[in-house]
Amino acid sequence: MSNSSNEELEVIAISNVPHVKIHGRTTTVRSPLTLFWTGSAAELNVQGAEFWVEIESSYDLLEPWISIVINGVPVSRQMLTRGRAWICVFRGMNPNAVKNVRIIKDVQAMSGDLSNSLQFHAVKADGTFLPVEEKPLKIEFIGDSITSGEGAIGAKTEEDWVPMWFSALHNYTFMTAEALDAEYRVISQSGWGVLSSWDNNPNGNIPAYYEQVCGLLKGEQNEQLGALEPHDFSSWQPDVIVVNLGSNDDGAFQSPAWTDPITGQVYKQRLNGDGTYHEADLAKFENAVERFLIKLRKNNPQAHIIWAYGMLGSSLLPAIYRAVDAYHGQTRDHAVSILQLPNTTEETMGARSHPGDQSHRRSADVLTEYIRRIL
Repeated sequence: MSNSSNEELEVIAISNVPHVKIHGRTTTVRSPLTLFWTGSAAELNVQGAEFWVEIESSYDLLEPWISIVINGVPVSRQMLTRGRAWICVFRGMNPNAVKNVRIIKDVQAMSGDLSNSLQFHAVKADGTFLPVEEKPLKIEFIGDSITSGEGAIGAKTEEDWVPMWFSALHNYTFMTAEALDAEYRVISQSGWGVLSSWDNNPNGNIPAYYEQVCGLLKGEQNEQLGALEPHDFSSWQPDVIVVNLGSNDDGAFQSPAWTDPITGQVYKQRLNGDGTYHEADLAKFENAVERFLIKLRKNNPQAHIIWAYGMLGSSLLPAIYRAVDAYHGQTRDHAVSILQLPNTTEETMGARSHPGDQSHRRSADVLTEYIRRIL
């Protein structure tokens, strides 16, 4: 096969490609298409022998990664270097066979890197694009580093906080969605919680940004990309919402105080002398859980909401139960429930002292079974 075959492929701007299915929250802008959250993807059915995609990657410190899934099976994973480049998804294949292709953002929205972005500009192929089938079920996952797949890939000895050790696929979100034949979205950020991040910073809470496209991103570039725009909830309504938050709120009780550099105000979730949670501070956490449930219900009137927790210990489970009970009492909304997930063991641990692939698999099995029951 001559190298010139590449030049004969027709280049089509992503906004003009028929039947592209976009996964994950984004803006209405399609030229280029920006993927913000982990697990976000462009999905296409391509009938042809060869297929390329033009991707633009930007970052200062934390580079984006992608995984490519063909016909339901992950076939490649790569770090993206800065700038625009053509990436070959497949070539030399049977031109008549239809390939289902998903190009998936493998890392979370990086709130710590103002320049981090991932955009799709164009595709080129020697064939045609066919419609992508709608899935029968939609699931939204909301969480922290566990849901971002931090440490789900890589050796147990890895301690570096780098994008390489994040995975959207070795991840209970992907596994659960696959098992249930569901379309899914992820809203997640390492270190963040319901009330504060692990270090007591009250700005590190997911609920505050839930109603924006990807509001936890900062900086001018992200603002221009539309990350801070209000999210249009009518465009995608989940059947099930899985909230996996609480691990970092627990961490805040164990961590030193955080001082706001602007106001000088000090924030600290306190422990009593005997190591138990300080009652007033625990109440703040419970109140935050309750308020988040109210916000979730307001925006997703039909969804079953499951608070799924326990992959890195479950010490805040009693508090979550009290918060959900209080919410039930206030609203009579019984489409909200709690599920304890299997704790990560020495055997199922991944990199960076986070759940590994096996731990994600165990939790996905428990969650899949539970969702089948409630639906």
